[in-house]
Amino acid sequence: MHAVFLDQQTFNEDISLAEIQNEVSTLTCFATTQPNEIIKRCINAEIIITNKVVLTEALLKQLPKLKLICIAATGMNNIDLPTAEKLNIEVTNVSGYASQSVAQNVFAQILEYFNQTSHHNQNTASGLWTKSPTFCFLGNTINELAGKTLGIIGYGDLGKAVAKIAEAFEMKVLIAERANTEHIRANRTSYEQVVKTADVITLHCPQTPDTEQMVNEEFLQMMQPHSMLINTARGALVDNHALLDALKNNDIAHAVLDVLDQEPPPADHPLISSKLSNLKITAHIAWASTQAQQRLILGISKNIKAFMFSN
Repeated sequence: MHAVFLDQQTFNEDISLAEIQNEVSTLTCFATTQPNEIIKRCINAEIIITNKVVLTEALLKQLPKLKLICIAATGMNNIDLPTAEKLNIEVTNVSGYASQSVAQNVFAQILEYFNQTSHHNQNTASGLWTKSPTFCFLGNTINELAGKTLGIIGYGDLGKAVAKIAEAFEMKVLIAERANTEHIRANRTSYEQVVKTADVITLHCPQTPDTEQMVNEEFLQMMQPHSMLINTARGALVDNHALLDALKNNDIAHAVLDVLDQEPPPADHPLISSKLSNLKITAHIAWASTQAQQRLILGISKNIKAFMFSN
C-alpha cells in the first residue's frame, strides 16, 4: 500500500514517522500541498494522510486507487465524507491524543494571567527590584486560583482533562449543559448560569451549526467584567467583532485564543491587528506537545493497521 502524507509540516521535524512506515509499502511526504497539487501527488496513492488539506468531491472522484484517508487530527470537516462513502473510501481520525497537551496549555495561560509571571520577570530584568526600598517589588496583582469558578463548555476528553487540573487547584468547576435545553443532566449546570458566574470560561466543543459564533454579543454581555475567556477549540465559535468590542469596552477582562476563524490568518485579521493588551493569541499550538504529536502518529499507524486487517 502506497501512502502519501500531504502536510507533514504540521508536525515538528523531530517527530518520528516510523510507526506509519512500518504499516505501508512506501510513504511519500510533502511539507505542504496546494489544491492544484493534490491529484498529481495522490494519483497512485491507496492511502492519503492529511491534517488540514481539504479533499473535496471533485478531487476524490479523480483518485481511483484511493482506499483510505487518515486524518491526522480529530476533526473531519476537511473531507467530503458523503462522497468518500459513495466511493467506498474509508475515512479515519484520531481522538484523545491531545488531552494532556491542551489541558496543560489552558492552565499555562490561566497561570500566566493570574500570576502575571511575564510581568514580574520583566520587572526584575528592567532593574526595578534592585531599586526597591523593601525586600520585594510587588508590581501587578497576583491572584490565587483556589475558590475561582471555571466554566467548561464542551465536556469530552479535553474538557475532562481541564477539569481534573482545575480541581487540583481547588477551583470550583461548572460543566455547562447544552444551550437552549430545559433538561439539566446530573453534574451539569445550565449554559446561561455557567456563562454568568464563571471567572474563567474555556471552550472545548466542536464546531457545528449550533456552536458557530456561540461567543457573540449576548454571550459576552452575560460574562462578568472580571472574567477570562479561553478558546482552544475552533475559531468559528467566536464572533470576532463582538469579542473585540467586549475587550475594548472592558465587558470582560481578558481573552486567550489559540484558534481563529481563518488559519493561517491574514495580517489584517481584526483580532491579530487589534494589538489589544487584554487579548493574547497563539498559533493553534495547544494540541502540539511533542508527546501528543507522537501519540497522533501512533494513532494513524493503528488506523492503517486496522484497515489492512479488515480488508
